[in-house]
Amino acid sequence: MKKSTLLNSDIAHLVSALGHTDEYTICDAGLPIPQHVARIDLALTHGVPGFLETVRVVLTESQIEGIILAEEFVTVSPDCHEALIQEIRKEETRSGKLISIQYLSHEEFKERTNDSHAVIRTGECTPYANVIFQAGVVF
Repeated sequence: MKKSTLLNSDIAHLVSALGHTDEYTICDAGLPIPQHVARIDLALTHGVPGFLETVRVVLTESQIEGIILAEEFVTVSPDCHEALIQEIRKEETRSGKLISIQYLSHEEFKERTNDSHAVIRTGECTPYANVIFQAGVVF
């Protein structure tokens, strides 16, 4: 059995298969997922699992160098946005690496998910609680 926090085999496989700059998305319950992109559906009911708790667990296994967010996230769901930024800052401290933050319109964000290796769907119901992670390297 795995020793680390992440137990979901689909997510563990995704993280282990990523190369530098590859992208994957963690999203709320409503984000449309392109048909050709792998879907890892964790959603059980409204709010379960939550967006931030999913981000926290995935970050225990995944080295990232950048994130992409929808511009609307900042104004429509400022508390959730700020909580995500705090998690990213904690990850910077843990990893000793800077993590870039890029903003796109929500429409551009949805288009960008076409390049994701997978989309991890949570039960989150907070508007715009979506993030694209860009894989980094541990060396």
